[in-house]
Amino acid sequence: MQEYFKNFDKWNSLKKELDARIISDSIFPHEQEIWWCSLGVNVGSEQDGKNELFERPVLVLKRINKDLLITVSLTSKIMESEYRIVTESTGEKSDILLSHIRTLSSKRFMRRVGRIKNIVFQDVIIQLAKIILGSGQNETPL
Repeated sequence: MQEYFKNFDKWNSLKKELDARIISDSIFPHEQEIWWCSLGVNVGSEQDGKNELFERPVLVLKRINKDLLITVSLTSKIMESEYRIVTESTGEKSDILLSHIRTLSSKRFMRRVGRIKNIVFQDVIIQLAKIILGSGQNETPL
């Protein structure tokens, strides 16, 4: 198996371009939508982006303002876990990674994929609340 190479230098160059980016009116993500975002090369087990733009699909949980959004990442690698929710809202099966919640700048958002169903979105919010509020035990998400 080939070792995965994290190209931090290439990501750093792209990150500078993203930071200087002027957002067009067509980039206006809403709650419940799935977008491809430039997440970059990250540390440890954090989700890395793929391809030339270091992208990954994310679900918008909450718009803080026009520049800042709370999201969770998606993956096409389906695994059974209490920290994942399966959806087919994009036409393909994906896992919503509840343990990969993060705040993102709207400058990272590239293109809209679609919108998840209301019932799935409600389940995501409920499961995240359970994880955040916890049971008082020190559990580590997978």
